[in-house]
Amino acid sequence: MPKLVTLLVLATLGVASRANADAPSFRLSTFQADVTPPMGHPLMGGGIAPAKEVIDRVQAKGVILIGGEKPVVIVAVDWCEIRNEAYDRWRTAIAEAVGTDRARVLVSSNHQHDVPVADLDAERILLARGLVGRVTNLEFHEEVVRRVAKAAAESIPNAKRVTHLGTGQAKVVGVASNRRYLRADGSISFDRTSASKSAEAQSQPEGIIDPWLKTLSFWDGETPLAALSIYATHPMSFYGKGGVTKDFVGLAREARQAANPSVFQIYASGCSGNVTAGKYNDGSPANRGILAGKIEAAMAEAFLATTRHPLTCCDFRVVPLRLEPRNDEGFTPVDLEKRLSPASKPFDQCLAAMGLSWRKRADAGATIDVPALDFGPAQWLLLPGESYVEYQLYAQSVRPDSFVLTSGYGECATGYVPTERAIAEHDTNLHDWCWVAPGAEPRMHAAIRAVLEPHR
Repeated sequence: MPKLVTLLVLATLGVASRANADAPSFRLSTFQADVTPPMGHPLMGGGIAPAKEVIDRVQAKGVILIGGEKPVVIVAVDWCEIRNEAYDRWRTAIAEAVGTDRARVLVSSNHQHDVPVADLDAERILLARGLVGRVTNLEFHEEVVRRVAKAAAESIPNAKRVTHLGTGQAKVVGVASNRRYLRADGSISFDRTSASKSAEAQSQPEGIIDPWLKTLSFWDGETPLAALSIYATHPMSFYGKGGVTKDFVGLAREARQAANPSVFQIYASGCSGNVTAGKYNDGSPANRGILAGKIEAAMAEAFLATTRHPLTCCDFRVVPLRLEPRNDEGFTPVDLEKRLSPASKPFDQCLAAMGLSWRKRADAGATIDVPALDFGPAQWLLLPGESYVEYQLYAQSVRPDSFVLTSGYGECATGYVPTERAIAEHDTNLHDWCWVAPGAEPRMHAAIRAVLEPHR
């Protein structure tokens, strides 16, 4: 494990001292672009039925904060995951379009399942072997990336002055529950999925969750410009039949947008690898609207509870995180190659290809950027993959007197990033969609501390 000091790679946007009379002024632009896949496109990396209909169109929505050294971009995408080379491509294209560094482009996926997973090298692996499994349409992916980058660039001339930052939060009632619960016989189960029909799973307590929906907003004086909300739950109601949708979190976001058109709305999923709506959702179609209403209500309440703070600084920090690739049975390069067989099921081919895509980078020594924006009274942190909710709670504990918003689903090559406890208890969700070795937790904690703790 590298020493903490070797993790620190600091880059600063703005001026650290709030007392500085020459503190920079800030401007904010907003942008969005359609990222709806065509019919037949793989959904959830080939794990469910491909796109058969568009229930509602999906978007990438972002803000660009300009002021100080270089612009910073936050963009949340209504896709399941963006991984490996695809994640680099998104950040590079947007950075070039707006004149900033790739590290300063904070891209996250909202992790709905009836939408694409982007992994370019995994798709090329499948194509090269003539296999039927499919992860990503390469041409469509490049078209979308260019569309989003163009929208970001075209938004800058319309940037508006920002003088204040807003912070507000509200508890969400009756949505999130941990996958883990105790059965009547005292045994541990991890099968409380996003749609759970088990009466036992629904009757047990919520378990470890973060009940707060947090909203960070940007203001020009008393005029709100944009609101960025985060909540930690898997965002699926009913799913898996090929109906492309932004699902209940996206519907809540758009309802807020319609209710207050002058305030640009973004929703980003928090660290929710082990959090679902399964206690409160049996997968009935009617539950989509019910869950959306609960999220929308919390977004409205959080905005009403906003406290405004003068925006005098935005410190950008990023640390490199090294997570070792998984190397147990079924996950070695040899094992993954064996699974790339015409005899394997198409989704197993996709999983193996995504595993190899990550292994190639990890074995070459690749690290993952863990970035944060520090506004003084509030911080925005982006963590990789399907990080478990305990990491979000840990991040808040690092700055207990501050307003910390933690988004998951940044670089998603990792898949699940579990806690050591989950591994010791044999979390059954880690059988496939997890490509990192045990030992991630202390490294994640070190990176969170390094990027969040105040630097004087």
